[in-house]
Amino acid sequence: MRLPRSLAAILLLAASLSVVTGQSPRTLIVFAASSLTDAFEEIGATFETENPGVDVLFNFGGSSTLGAQLSEGAEADVFASANQRQMAAAQEAGRIAGEPRVFARNRLALIVPADNPAQIESLADLQNPGVVLVIAAEGVPVRDYTETMLTAMSADPAHGQMVVVGIRANVRSEEPNVRQVTAKVALGEADAGIVYSSDVTPDIRESVIQFEIPDAFNVIAEYPIAVVEGAGDAVLAQSFVEFVHSDAGQDTLERWGFVRGVPERRCWRLLFIPVCR
Repeated sequence: MRLPRSLAAILLLAASLSVVTGQSPRTLIVFAASSLTDAFEEIGATFETENPGVDVLFNFGGSSTLGAQLSEGAEADVFASANQRQMAAAQEAGRIAGEPRVFARNRLALIVPADNPAQIESLADLQNPGVVLVIAAEGVPVRDYTETMLTAMSADPAHGQMVVVGIRANVRSEEPNVRQVTAKVALGEADAGIVYSSDVTPDIRESVIQFEIPDAFNVIAEYPIAVVEGAGDAVLAQSFVEFVHSDAGQDTLERWGFVRGVPERRCWRLLFIPVCR
């Protein structure tokens, strides 16, 4: 279920549901990185089906924004970040209970509009005069990963510092989260953008062209998840975290383009007894 970002709106909706059903549903508030939107909406729906009476309410946004909201005392039960840095910041603010666990991984991708007006074929083409490049704003995890990529390109003899200087000069917009970078490219408002490979979802697949970023420059993004300190129902929150790590949760993440954070279990029979590990 997609909900308004405002926490106040989330809580108001939860109260409305209680009035309509005449029951007191158990509500789970999950703060999650915007790149997780599609996968977590599916995971949330499945979790609700398997836990009757539970409403999973999502607050999707840039991990830095979500981390700041947590630090300011926003009410939440689970935090799923797109990088370790924002999770660490939430820990330092005393808002994380227990040890965060990585549940998914991701890779950077270069995307251009389907008609590719700037005729971009590679990262080096991003330095070409007139290219309109859009990236995420500073502090957003995908921006951190983009900076790591540019640093690696700068140190590479085939590219070098001047190529990176040219790329930076073509940055025309810095968006508050990765989904807005993707949207601008899909709508043809930019010639190129740096996003996660999982952001090329079925609804925009025909609107963009995706180019793989070479391993030498790419970054493996890690997504940690944890129960928030002071969660209204810590047991339910932990149950959601475990579900994300389960085969069902991992399968869903994989379908939406993420790399599994938990290796797939292998099963076999030992003396006719099924064994999984």
